[in-house]
Amino acid sequence: MSCFGGRTSPDLYQNCCNANNLCEFSGNISDLCTEPIYVQKVYDAVLFNLQGMKTVQNQAFTPHIPKGHRVKRVVDIRCKRFFNPCNINDPKNLTLDVDTGISGATFLQNSSCEQIRVVGPDGTFSQKVLYVDTTECDERCMGTPIFGTQNIAITGNVEVFLDLLITDRSNNDSIFTVCSDVSICDGKQPMVLTNFFEMCIPSTADTAFLPRFTEFCNPACETRLATNSLGRDITVANDGCVCANLIIAICISCEKKVVVPVQLCVLSTGFAQIAPQVNHVCTSFPSLFPQQIRERDTRENCGVTDDCRHGHHHGCIDNGNSFCESDDIDLCADGIMPNRRPPRRR
Repeated sequence: MSCFGGRTSPDLYQNCCNANNLCEFSGNISDLCTEPIYVQKVYDAVLFNLQGMKTVQNQAFTPHIPKGHRVKRVVDIRCKRFFNPCNINDPKNLTLDVDTGISGATFLQNSSCEQIRVVGPDGTFSQKVLYVDTTECDERCMGTPIFGTQNIAITGNVEVFLDLLITDRSNNDSIFTVCSDVSICDGKQPMVLTNFFEMCIPSTADTAFLPRFTEFCNPACETRLATNSLGRDITVANDGCVCANLIIAICISCEKKVVVPVQLCVLSTGFAQIAPQVNHVCTSFPSLFPQQIRERDTRENCGVTDDCRHGHHHGCIDNGNSFCESDDIDLCADGIMPNRRPPRRR
């Protein structure tokens, strides 16, 4: 298919598209430049894989299989999280409520005893500020250990899909898909998973910013027939309603990080530039980001000539872009644009 903006998917019959390539590199090292960026450095991180189990008896599926058909076998079983994009507070949404306690450190609090949260890379207030006396380990140029307990409360539903191979009285086979919303737990009695962890935090004595603590989890689900037997786990009522016995596993990956603000120097191919979609009405458009300033650009804007570089200011003619006056020759030759000032009276 042809996507908006002229990006074409390799598969013309697939309702998908390709993303724009925002950055290109010519392969020439001289095209690289150094850029300072103000980011967050991950000082330490731990990753956990947790799982919870849920058994379901006689779960009804829809729609009903057509009259006069019978189920020969189960072709596939699929499971995905339930999510209602029109209501993020829908109690059926599969939700993880993470409660983490720290021993050996303190989360900063305000006068109302509320933990202070700061904005993380995800654009939300997802980071807490840590403090601990790190004097003992600072003397040995090492980090200070902290210990934590994590409780994850799981609530909401998952969607289970059964691909059934059904046949009619004439032995004509077809694939028929049924689905069902399966409740894992409600808010009153959630499924709780617990684990413990240890992390390391840097010095809090000689830095302008205290380390931050952030955590995020991502759930997935897997399901199968309870006994892997079609005859024992699936029943079909007279009206065609399919019921199944299932085992559902909630698979969770959780990562916890200790991050600190840092300023890094990185090699860059320059600022990302996106080719605009052409509009024939306007003749020009404003820029969205500041222009990148490079040394060779300042030399060109300064209007430095060979005479300027060799100190022959008689060849430096002010053409509107040149600042090569007698006192500015050395600056221009070094690629530095001096501040414009009125010419001196002779």
